[in-house]
Order: sequence, then structure tokens, then C-alpha cells
Amino acid sequence: MEEQDIQAIQLLLATPKKIAIIPHRGPDGDAMGSTLGLYHFLLKNNHYPTVISPNEFPHFLDWLPGTATVKIFETDTENCIKILEEAELIFTLDFNALHRVGDKMEKALIELKAPFIMIDHHQKPHDYASYMYSNTSFGSTCEMLYNFILFLDKKEDLDATIGTCIYTGILTDSGSFRFPGTTGNTHRIVADLIDLGVQNTVIPSLLFENSSYSRLQLLGRALQNMKVLVAHKTSYTSLTQDELDEFEHRKGDTEGIVNYGLTIKGIVFTAIFIENKDDKMIKISFRSQGDFDVNQFAREYFEGGGHRNAAGGKSEVSMEETLRKFDYIVTNLIIE
Repeated sequence: MEEQDIQAIQLLLATPKKIAIIPHRGPDGDAMGSTLGLYHFLLKNNHYPTVISPNEFPHFLDWLPGTATVKIFETDTENCIKILEEAELIFTLDFNALHRVGDKMEKALIELKAPFIMIDHHQKPHDYASYMYSNTSFGSTCEMLYNFILFLDKKEDLDATIGTCIYTGILTDSGSFRFPGTTGNTHRIVADLIDLGVQNTVIPSLLFENSSYSRLQLLGRALQNMKVLVAHKTSYTSLTQDELDEFEHRKGDTEGIVNYGLTIKGIVFTAIFIENKDDKMIKISFRSQGDFDVNQFAREYFEGGGHRNAAGGKSEVSMEETLRKFDYIVTNLIIE
């Protein structure tokens, strides 16, 4: 961050304020970890923060410290709008375009007069924030939050509670430290968090080893549905709304399934297509390894975006039409 921005933020935080903290819609471990980590940091500095999630967060994150205080805009809209209107400062974390919170919440945010502070690691940030800490070289927003606290000369405020939130976001967004954004500095931050008392041997179990039987059945169906385009080094799978309902889908149950497509030998590009009849759309997640840029692919073909090796998109036609379109695009590309 620019030194003048840091000084301006320090001045803003010099006196107690009502502060709203917002993750993106469909928040993942990095979004919830960063917002809750910031929540605990601001509490420690005598502010009055509230995390407002656009919609429900995955059940496998409900053990994070502070989740009981999180407000859900989708189910508590009137109260959330009141909190936003009374806020003297707005933080947006792990997204950089207001449409990522959904249409109704976006309209509420646009009307606010309070200054916005963005902390995010995605490409092409929109120009809505008064202060931006935006850097695509980081593997997670949580890693950036750790640095943000250091920028404010508040390293002494880091503790096991804040560290647990930050560690969770780093762990999940780095693919358990496997993704390219993981650096030596990432591990140095994690070492510092462990020294603060973060239970690094317990958190992975809470995140990855608490599946329900129905969730494992859903995973099995997704693997059964997988298609492989060997000549194009691509795999993809899909889950219809009927299949989600059959296996009693809960929010978060499809998290991580897309990554299985990259475990096939020779595959460099994979995708999962998930039907949501309520939203009348197909939600798409893309993953790649090596130089294939799924951010560019998502932006060009599926109204999405993200990172080079991890991105998302959507389709508003049927599952059958969406898969036909994807298959056609891939079979007319050369992936080396």
C-alpha cells in the first residue's frame, strides 16, 4: 500500500467507529477468514465492527471464532441495511467489484456515503473504494490482511484468535499450500501464526474431514458424471439441481469437488457446472495447472473471472446447452 493511504487509514481508525465488513456472495474460507480476522482485530482496537455476509456461508466454516455474530443480508435484509447506513467505514474483503455481493446488496452499498477500504487479490479491481490494497501476486486475502495489520504498526495485536481466521483463509485459498501463489513469505507468516498458538494440526481436520455421508455420495455422483477430453487435456463434471436435492445438498458440500478433475494424469484444465434453479443459472468453477489461464477463459466465455489457475463463471441457459457450449469451445482450442 502507499504510505499516504496507510496514514489516512490509521487516522480513520484512531477513534472508535461503527464499521461494516463484507465478504463476497458465496463466501469461502478466505472470505470468511479475512472478514472475521479483521473483525477480531477491530474489536481489539475498540471499534464496533459487524460482518455482513451477502448470503449463508458454508457449514464447514461455522467453527471459526465469531461466526455467531455474522449477519446475513439475504435473510435479515432490513437490519443489515440499517447497520450499513449507520456504518462510518466499510471494508470489502476478497472481492473487488460490488456486483460480487448480489444485486440487492450492491444497490444498498452504492447508496452509502461512508468511505470504503478494499483488501483483495483478484484482477481488474473496480474503482469504488477510497483506499485499495489490491495485489494479484498474493495467494489469499488473508495473507494480505496479515500484512495490512503490520502496515498499521499493530503486529502486537495479532493473537491466536485472529491468527486462526487468517490461517484458515491461507490454507484454503492456497489449496493446502499447493497453488502457485504460495511463497516462502506465505510459510513465514504461517510459522508466525503457529507460534501465536494457532492449531495447525486441528484446523485441516475441521475443514476437510467433517463430511456428511450424503456429501460423500454427492461427491461420488460428481465423479461418475466426469467427462475427459484427452486430446485437449481437459476434464469436466456437472451436478443438476435434482442430483443436489437427491443427496440433501447443504451449502459448502460441493466445495473442492472441482479439484478432483486435475488429479487425472495429463489434465491441465477442469471445470464443474452446478445448477441452481432458484437463481436460474449454472454456477461454474474452473481450475488449471501450469500456464493455462482460466481467468481469461472465464471472462471471455462465461461472464466470470478470478485468478490464472482458479476462476468462476456462470451460464443462464440450460445445463445441456451450457455443457454443449463448453465442449465446443474446448474442442476448438489447443491446450499445450
